[in-house]
Amino acid sequence: MAKPSSWSRILTRHFHGETLLLLLLAVVSLFSLLAHEMCCHSAMAAADFEGFDADELDLDPEEIVLQTIIHTVPNPTTTIATAGEDEEEEEAEPETPSPPSDPVEKPSSTAVADIWDADEFEGIPSVDPSPSPDPTAENIPHPPSPAAPPPAPLSLKSFSIEIACVSFLLAFAFNFFAGRRQNERIALAWVSRFAAAGSVLDKNFSLLGTSNSGNDAPLLLKEGQDVFKFYASGRRFCQGLLGVIELKSRHDLIARAIDLILPKKDTITFEVVMNEDAMDHVVVALARRKLAKAMHKECRDLARFGNLVVSAPAGRKWVAEELMVVTESKEVAGDMITEAVLDQVCGEKAFEKLGKWFISLHLSDQQPGSHKKILTFKFALPGVKNMDDMARLVALVPYYIDLIGRYKLSSQARSKTEAARSKAAQEAYKEVQNVRQEELQRRKAEKKKLMEELEAKLSADVLRKREEKERARQLKKSGPRVKMLR
Repeated sequence: MAKPSSWSRILTRHFHGETLLLLLLAVVSLFSLLAHEMCCHSAMAAADFEGFDADELDLDPEEIVLQTIIHTVPNPTTTIATAGEDEEEEEAEPETPSPPSDPVEKPSSTAVADIWDADEFEGIPSVDPSPSPDPTAENIPHPPSPAAPPPAPLSLKSFSIEIACVSFLLAFAFNFFAGRRQNERIALAWVSRFAAAGSVLDKNFSLLGTSNSGNDAPLLLKEGQDVFKFYASGRRFCQGLLGVIELKSRHDLIARAIDLILPKKDTITFEVVMNEDAMDHVVVALARRKLAKAMHKECRDLARFGNLVVSAPAGRKWVAEELMVVTESKEVAGDMITEAVLDQVCGEKAFEKLGKWFISLHLSDQQPGSHKKILTFKFALPGVKNMDDMARLVALVPYYIDLIGRYKLSSQARSKTEAARSKAAQEAYKEVQNVRQEELQRRKAEKKKLMEELEAKLSADVLRKREEKERARQLKKSGPRVKMLR
């Protein structure tokens, strides 16, 4: 074998200068590629044991045996047994020695469980160290498990809530249709008795119903399950009549239950709008004592013009003791409550029969709203078979239309009523003016506040110029005025 010096001489003899340099570069590149490949393989091997120190890579012989067992044993089930669980199984079942089959002694399940740590070897399936089943243990009879209790039989009590809900819905639906039908029967019974052909209203009004089509026009307008309206027009002294029938809420089961505690009556209210030139200064109300006092406080025209009449006018019959009159003057009350009204409705004897259907009567030329001169009558409705009991009450409507249309106050009574109305007009005007002043002050305050907010946002130069301008305007306003003459 040639010496190194001889190798160098041979190389220098065959390779000159640049050729030798290229050869050296090729050898160095070859060694660098081999080193790079070795580093890559070492990095991939280290990635499998990421998080372990170099000292931990030195495995003990028992660990080497464990890895051999892991690679030789087939894949276990998806359950992963931990070291604690293995120890519990070891304590539960005694270890059974197995005869050696190979010259190399395999570690027992206890040794494997002691060495195995599930947290240390992540991603590696665990070995089930459970021993083979004991054939003698299979012959031992196991005690029978207690039988599950039979399900309780279903009864009606189990569905008590459902039964109650369904019963309530059925009762509500049945009451709705039955109550609606009952209200319609009451309204139709009243119309057939007092608005049909040849009835009281048919004789006193030329047009009944809601349209001008003739006899086929409906007489009632249903606005709800318990509200019906009736229109009539075509009579002197008045523009028309509106009748509103307000019945109990029989279609509502809850309202019907409340009605058992707080009873309510079926009522009908007539409102007659009088012509402007057909009614003089009249303010009169008639009702039961408790209701009359309430009307005197709540109704604006009665509170301003009316007074409670405690005693009857001298030398005249008067209303029943249960009734009370609220009027502007006793003269008007005496002229409105005539002998015919006392004999038919409001007298002692007549009121005993009709008192349960009469509620109130209110005649006024100072009603709030667009129409000032209105006559209001409110009566209670009897049952379907007893509609004839209120015939005298319905007859009061056309009677008072004619009475008010022909009535003229005396000069003495007129002067008093005109003075009272002029005073009321002045008070109303003052109230309107006060409201306007309050509105103007409110607007000025809002405007001033807005200007202050705007001035707070302006710069100092703008504020100075504005103050100078305002000062100049004030000086010009306070200075003497000079009139130029030519």
